[in-house]
Amino acid sequence: MIRKLGAYLLSVGVAYVLASIAATQSVIARLGEMGIEIDFADRISMTMKDIAGMAGMFLPMVAAALLIAFLITALLCRWLGRRPIWLYILAGAVALVTIHLTLHYAVQLTPVAVARTAGGLLTQALAGAAGAYFYIYVNRWT
Repeated sequence: MIRKLGAYLLSVGVAYVLASIAATQSVIARLGEMGIEIDFADRISMTMKDIAGMAGMFLPMVAAALLIAFLITALLCRWLGRRPIWLYILAGAVALVTIHLTLHYAVQLTPVAVARTAGGLLTQALAGAAGAYFYIYVNRWT
């Protein structure tokens, strides 16, 4: 049980950090399109500040979404009688997209700007999928 909790917490961290990095780099790309040059050191600095700054709002959302996704997936795996890796990866991807779509449609709020585009939603989905893969890898479910 401790191993699963540790794997879950680490997977949340992976998904959150990747989603935050994607969000920051998207904003930096938009600034570049406006002719604002941002050097590598500033990119790193902005990324680190966003990872820390978004933790109070976005990290709990990622944690809750992945918890729900992993619990539902575990139930599905029990029902199916096997643990398909792709099901967890899909659940992680859907979990992060669900955060953004739920907030957008429920309260017309998009707290992470990258999620306003299909490509941005895809990067968030990939972050969730990576977090789920990490969860599977740590638990050695192959």
